[in-house]
Amino acid sequence: MNTVRSLLRRDAGYAALRRSVRAAIVAPGLFALTRAMTDSPVVPLFAAFGSIGLLLFVEFGGPMRDRLAEQGALIVTGAALISLGTLVSREVWLSTAATAVVAFLVLFSGVVSSALAGASTSLLVSFVLSTTLPGTVDAIPDRLAGWGLAGVASLLAIRFLWPSPVREPLRTATASACGALAAQLRAEADCVLRGFVSADRRALGSVVDEAQDAVTSLRDTFFATPYRPTGLSTSTRVLIRLVDEVLLLATILDRAPVGEKVGPTDAIVCGVKTAASDLLQASAELLAATDDPDPGGLAPLQQRLVQARSTMENAVTAFRPMTATGQERSPADGRGERTATGFVSSLEPSFRAQEMSFAVSAIARNVDLILTARRRTVWQKITGRRPEGAASTLASAQERAGAHAERHSVWLHNSVRGAISLALAVLVAELSGVQHSFWVAFGTLAVLRSSAVLTGQNSLRAIAGTTAGIIVGGGLIYLIGSNTTFLWILLPVAVLFMGFAPATISFAAGQAGFTVSILILFNLLQPTGWTVGIVRIEDVAIGCAVSVVVGLLFWPRGAASVLGHALAEGFSESSRYLRSAIDYGVTRCDGLVRTAPVPDAERYRAAGAARRLDDAFRGFLAERGTKHLSLTDVTTLVTAVAVLRLTADAVLDLWERETPSAADRTAARAEIDRAGDVLVTWFETTAQALTGVGEVPEARLKDTEADERLIGAVERDLDDEQSRRSSTAIRVVWTADHIEAARRLQQGVLSPARAVARLQREHNARTRLFRPS
Repeated sequence: MNTVRSLLRRDAGYAALRRSVRAAIVAPGLFALTRAMTDSPVVPLFAAFGSIGLLLFVEFGGPMRDRLAEQGALIVTGAALISLGTLVSREVWLSTAATAVVAFLVLFSGVVSSALAGASTSLLVSFVLSTTLPGTVDAIPDRLAGWGLAGVASLLAIRFLWPSPVREPLRTATASACGALAAQLRAEADCVLRGFVSADRRALGSVVDEAQDAVTSLRDTFFATPYRPTGLSTSTRVLIRLVDEVLLLATILDRAPVGEKVGPTDAIVCGVKTAASDLLQASAELLAATDDPDPGGLAPLQQRLVQARSTMENAVTAFRPMTATGQERSPADGRGERTATGFVSSLEPSFRAQEMSFAVSAIARNVDLILTARRRTVWQKITGRRPEGAASTLASAQERAGAHAERHSVWLHNSVRGAISLALAVLVAELSGVQHSFWVAFGTLAVLRSSAVLTGQNSLRAIAGTTAGIIVGGGLIYLIGSNTTFLWILLPVAVLFMGFAPATISFAAGQAGFTVSILILFNLLQPTGWTVGIVRIEDVAIGCAVSVVVGLLFWPRGAASVLGHALAEGFSESSRYLRSAIDYGVTRCDGLVRTAPVPDAERYRAAGAARRLDDAFRGFLAERGTKHLSLTDVTTLVTAVAVLRLTADAVLDLWERETPSAADRTAARAEIDRAGDVLVTWFETTAQALTGVGEVPEARLKDTEADERLIGAVERDLDDEQSRRSSTAIRVVWTADHIEAARRLQQGVLSPARAVARLQREHNARTRLFRPS
């Protein structure tokens, strides 16, 4: 009893048990029904494999309506692949080429949707089974009949047999984090406005701890999701962007804790925090609601935040770098109390509020977009009508696929490896004349469930599980003999174990259950005893060997090495995007130069690098064995890449809302350009070190003299009594603050980056003998 409880605790929400129970009922029942209905062995075979593939190898999430629609699309696509596989099955060269193309398309298409990624094994099972069992056009109806019956049975099982509750853990965790951060903003404002009394300070500490726990839970939930691209629908695409923005907001609040020093703009800053807290709390409540409410209530709160931010921007220009006597400060004036550095410091709270309000506004816009998209009618979704501001499904799919059409992409590696492995498996099976060629392909398919960097390990477990299954299944069949009654009794138990074991015991145990189930199925179709097992272990071993050889030849790097290259690319592209955003801003503030173009290309490349980094990070998390990198260090680097990219978004948003200026601000532009160049140089040098070339440089210290020069460059604008030029000048200073915020990342990045760089150099030294000179 304790063992059962322990196994059930490993199965969160009983997801594996639900799938297994459905398959244990449907697969044997449909197998028996089709055997009674027809003398053809093809219909029962495809019905049984179809039931297993459609109920055990895939499970869609979300509302029941969406699950049934996605399951229906999977059934139709599988039927098309069965027809295609049958048509090419009689010619070796044709079946090999078709397998390579179909496998690559199926595996790579998962990059645009987790629904496609999760269904890839089921789709490949339908194609592999049909292409490795030679048949003519006349065989297609029987094969489709078996698959179709399995499809109908799977729809009924999903809907009525212990249906899974609607669970959207990522959305729930995001809503919780938004609510906790809203409470932190409210507590910070209350603490300042009430004069930092002891009760408020204690309450603030408690609220901050709760917010950090909620953000940590969100991060854990996000990285525990097998695939980052969660779907092709608008709402699921936007949810991923929303997670990044919530993590950015948490980073902003972490690096700007509330101090007890009261400044002249604190009351106005608290007004911005209060407005942001109200907007964020309303967004959290709407996101957490299960009935997809109308997001119209966010508009007035959004407008209130914009007004509070505008009031703050106007107010901070009243505090100019003047002397204590109210006269303009001069370098020789020793009486000045408000130096340039002091003035920059006085702008710090307003900049943090502006930065924070940008993140909260972006979160609210995306929550509005998610809810608006989900409230569309079925017809609006089918016809592709999308909410204003959302990219089209086709454009989003093209963007995601384009991001991974790059030689360092782990997803591309896995897709090419899978295509070559399955094609070679089909070719080897046909040329070697094995008794059941589809077992060779299935052996390869079992290994392909792993990443390109884990091939060897999963192949050993696959063969170990298969061997155990042969021993157990062969022994059962030997003891039972020709008594098929016991085989019918054991079949549901074997199917149940096949689905439940991988999630609660081990991958090898699942393979053993799979082997026993198939042995029983074949002995019910064509009683041949334990010899089926001997044939299968030989065939599966051939398939596993093919996949291992392909994996070793093409991508012998480990997950840590892949992660190092992905981090390097992420830092490089994100810092370049930030530099381009800065260029765009400072050229809009200076009327003597031509305005730089909006950095759309740089933004696209940075987003693509972020997606590839995410895949590499998930591969690193999935890799078993000793990890020579601290998970905390790796997470710090991954988060820093996201913060750099979103900081560039913030700079772009800051200047897109500003009318281009005709004034001469050459000196201010030169200071910002200099700071941007220094920042990008540091991150690009660090990126190169992460590939194993060079060293990570020391973190750059704050240049206080640059602050003096910048204030001197914009001081005349700040003293503009009509505030015609002061708004632009404040944005110049805030741009410098964004650069300073990115510079502060260097200290946290330094130690983890050096650890990754050291491992990368060691890896390069080990593999140098295998590289061309």
